[in-house]
Amino acid sequence: MEIKKWNGSQEDLMRIIQESVPGKQITMAHIIASPDEIIYKKLGLDPKVDYHRLAIGVLTLTPSETAIIAADLAIKASAIEIGFIDRFSGTLIITGTISDVNIAFERILAYAASELGFNVCRITKA
Repeated sequence: MEIKKWNGSQEDLMRIIQESVPGKQITMAHIIASPDEIIYKKLGLDPKVDYHRLAIGVLTLTPSETAIIAADLAIKASAIEIGFIDRFSGTLIITGTISDVNIAFERILAYAASELGFNVCRITKA
């Protein structure tokens, strides 16, 4: 993207070039243990589930289409449910027991690092 600002003379002409070059990375892998019911509702997740026993896992990936691969890996790795997947923003939200969400994230991070050559973050929990 190029922006030109004209302030009256040739010397005042400013040129700004801005680029976005996404890397191959997982920037966040966070597990929310025992979330409050309001978080389920605000995320559009099923509030009828026993949310005190389930965790929410939030993952962000670049390039964004990698969220599709991560969702497939998560489902095959453990007994989680896909809460939300966005191939445009690179967001994946999963739900399940803390251990199932953790297993899914470990599988995703390991695959992304070893097979896709991604830089990956560590799993964080709250």
